[in-house]
Amino acid sequence: MKKQLLSVFVSLLAFSFTVAAQKNPLDIDPASYTFYIKAEALVGKEGFETANRLLLDAAVRSGDRKAQTLHYVEALKDLCVRTASAENDVKVLAAQQKVKDVAREWDFPQYYYYSFQLVQRYYLDNGQQYRTMELMREMQETALREGNAYGMWIADRYLASMYIDQNDYVSAKPHLLQAISLYHDTQDQTIREQSPTRLYCDLADTYPIGSDSVHVNVRKAIDGAKEHMDTLRCRYYLARLAALDGKKDEYQRLRDLCMEDSQLQVMRQNAPLYFSLIDAVFDGSILEREEEIVNLRRIREMKVIANLCENQGYKDFAFGLEKSLVGRFEVALSTNNQSHLSELDVTMGKAALNADLQQKEEQMNRITRMILLSLIFILGGIVLFSFKHVRDLKKANEKVRLADAAKTRFVQNMSHEVRTPLNAIVGFSQLLALPDGTLDPQEKEEFSGHIVNNTKMLTMLLDDILNASAMDSGNYRISYEEGEKDFMAESAISSAEHRLQSGVTMTYQPSEAEHFSFTTDPRRVQQILINLLTNACKHTSKGSIVLTSSLSERPGYLTYAVTDTGPGIPPEDAERIFDRFTKLNEFVQGTGLGLSICRDIAGRMGADVFLDTAYKGGGARFVLQVPLEKPTETK
Repeated sequence: MKKQLLSVFVSLLAFSFTVAAQKNPLDIDPASYTFYIKAEALVGKEGFETANRLLLDAAVRSGDRKAQTLHYVEALKDLCVRTASAENDVKVLAAQQKVKDVAREWDFPQYYYYSFQLVQRYYLDNGQQYRTMELMREMQETALREGNAYGMWIADRYLASMYIDQNDYVSAKPHLLQAISLYHDTQDQTIREQSPTRLYCDLADTYPIGSDSVHVNVRKAIDGAKEHMDTLRCRYYLARLAALDGKKDEYQRLRDLCMEDSQLQVMRQNAPLYFSLIDAVFDGSILEREEEIVNLRRIREMKVIANLCENQGYKDFAFGLEKSLVGRFEVALSTNNQSHLSELDVTMGKAALNADLQQKEEQMNRITRMILLSLIFILGGIVLFSFKHVRDLKKANEKVRLADAAKTRFVQNMSHEVRTPLNAIVGFSQLLALPDGTLDPQEKEEFSGHIVNNTKMLTMLLDDILNASAMDSGNYRISYEEGEKDFMAESAISSAEHRLQSGVTMTYQPSEAEHFSFTTDPRRVQQILINLLTNACKHTSKGSIVLTSSLSERPGYLTYAVTDTGPGIPPEDAERIFDRFTKLNEFVQGTGLGLSICRDIAGRMGADVFLDTAYKGGGARFVLQVPLEKPTETK
C-alpha cells in the first residue's frame, strides 16, 4: 500500500514538473520553476520565506544560475511590498545590492535593471517621489554609461510612466519617444519580445485632445499589440476617440467590450467611472455629476470630459471644468518640483533654468586657466608675445564677467517673470477662499478668469524653458507625418487667442481656399505659429493680428505670415530678436526665449523663420516658410 501511494505521489510530482515545463516562460529548471510560482504567489504573505528557500535549494541542486538569481529577486520583491521604515529601507537597499551583484556576476542584465524598478515602486508607494526619481535617473545613467540597450529602454519607460502618474506629460514625452525609437532600432531580443502598445497609447496622451497625432499613435498601438492586455488598452482608447468624434454607436460597442473584460480595472482602475461619466454626457445627466469628474485621478481624463461637454453643447459647464483643472495643474506642479512652486526664485533659476549658461561658464573658466598657464610659460622667455597673451586673458576674463552678468540678469528676470503670475494665482485663490457671501458671483467669475489666465501664462513660461533645455540636451525630436495647412493654422489660433488684449481681433486668411496636406511635423509647425501669435498678442494693444498662408509666395514652401498692428521692430534689430533672452521691451511679460525657440525648431525642420524688414504696413510681419518635402538632412 505504501509503495502504491509513493508511486502515485512521484507520478503527480513528475506531472506537475511537466506542466510547469510546458508553461515555463522564464526557461528555468522545471523543479525550480514550480517553487518560483509558489514563492511568487506568497510575496508579502506568511510562508514566503520557506517557499523562497525551497526555490534556492532546487536551483542550487540543478545548477540553474538564472533560478538562483530569481531567488534574490523574490527576496527583494517581498521587502518592497512591506510598509516603509528606516529598518526596512536598509534591508531593501541591501537586497537590491545583492540582486545587482548576482545579476552582474552571472550576466542577467534584465534582473539588474529590474531591481531598480522594484525599489522605485517601493519608494513611490510610500510617498518618497524624490528618491524614486533619483533612483530611476541613476539607472538611466548606468545604462547610458555601459551602453546597455535594455537598461536605457526600461529607464525611459518607467521615467515616462512616473511623469504621467504626476500629470506631467511635457516631461514624459521625450522619454516615450526615446523608448519607442530604441524599440524599433534595437537588436536586443529582450526588448523586441515586449509590446510597444502602452508606449504609443501614452504618447497619444501627450498631444492635444482630438488631434491627428492622437489618432496616428493609437493606430500604431493597435499594430504593435501582442497580448490580451494590449487589445484591451487599444479598445479603451478607441472608445474614447469614438466618443470625442461623436460616434455614439461605435463608442457604446467598444465600451461594452471593455466593461465585459475582467482585466479592465487592472489596466485602469477608474475605467467604469470614466465610462459612466461619458455616458452621462450623452444622456444629459452630466450636470449632476461635477464632483465625480473633479475627483478623476488624471487631468487628461478631466480634459476629455470637458471637451465632450463642449461638443454636446454644455459650454458653460465645460468652462467650469476647465477652471477646476487649474487647481489640479497647481497640484501637479507642486508634486513634480521638489523645491515647491511657491518658493520658485533665484535658486531654481541657478539650479534648473540656467543649465546652459552654467555649462558655458565652466567652459570659459577652463579656457581662462589654459590661457593663464600659457601666459606664465611665455613670460619666462618671450616678452614680445606676452602682451598679446595678456590681451587674450583680459578678453577671456571680460567674457566670463559678461557671461556671469548675463546669467544673473536672466535669473533675476525669470524670478520676476515667474513670481508675477504665481502671486496673482495665490492672491486670487485666497480671495476665492473667503467665506460665502463675501464675494458676489460676478466677482468670483472674474477672479477665476484671472487665475486661469495667469496659470496659462505660467505654463507658457515653463514650456519655453523646458523646450530650450530639451534642444540643448538633444532630446528634442522632429516627427514627420501628414499635416493639413489650414488645420495647423486654426489650431494655433485656438491656442493663442486667449492671450489677446481687449479690443484686438485675430483672424486666419489663407490665400488658397482648398485644403492642402503635406509631410511635416504638424506639432512643431503649430508650436512656432503659437509662439509668433503669442508674441504678437503681447505687443498689440489695439487693431488686429492676421495669420495668412500661401503656397505661391515661395515655390516649394508653405509660407505662413503673422502680421500685427503693434509698434513694429527696427530693421537693425531684425536678427538680434532671435537671440536667447533678448527682449526689446523689458516691461513686456516673457522669457526672451520664444523667438529663439522658433528659429531652433525651424532649423531642425529645414524651415526658415524671420522678420520681414520690407513690410511697410505698420506693426511687424513675421514669416515662417516650411518645405513641402521632407528634407533628407535637417539643419
